[in-house]
Amino acid sequence: MALTGREFKAARVNAGLPQRVVAAACGMSRPQYGRVERGASPQVSINTISRIASVLGLDASLRFYPAADPLRDAAHLTLLERFRARLHPSLSWRTEVPLPRHGDQRAWDGVVQGFRLPPERERARGGVEAETRPVDAQALERKLALKERDGGVDWVILLLLDSRHNRAFLARQGGLLKVRFPLDGRQALELLGAGINPGMSAIVLL
Repeated sequence: MALTGREFKAARVNAGLPQRVVAAACGMSRPQYGRVERGASPQVSINTISRIASVLGLDASLRFYPAADPLRDAAHLTLLERFRARLHPSLSWRTEVPLPRHGDQRAWDGVVQGFRLPPERERARGGVEAETRPVDAQALERKLALKERDGGVDWVILLLLDSRHNRAFLARQGGLLKVRFPLDGRQALELLGAGINPGMSAIVLL
């Protein structure tokens, strides 16, 4: 909202309009409008923003940015449980693990750790992201690249429901994901089932 307020102020100043004139044209008091320009009105409505933009000769547009992960449904939970059942009993499995950045609302669907490694090395930690019906490989790759960068993990398992749609999705768009997920999914499952750190990211169909 602060950015929008600065844009309103710049447009108003460029047009040579005082706040009271813009406020009156928008059906607001001057103090109300002043708070919008200062970014001090976090609850201002989209209708109000559109009205101010129109008075100032601006086109208002609305964009959405990822801030948190979407709500997971029963199908996601079932898929994650199937994956958990394939892990070696010695491994630690947690779900809905927040990313280790203050204020970041994203979370891994699951995190696997507890691999037996030499004491001079840090414990390996893998993030798991479950998708039941992906449609855009490019958007998915970008999302996972950002989560891997910020998520404090050594590798990522992209866990897909083994369905006709998803097999077709991989046949059509899987090439875009291969660079980020080089390990064969079946091999990754075998290693995890034996309690061995796979060491690389993989796409797993279950």
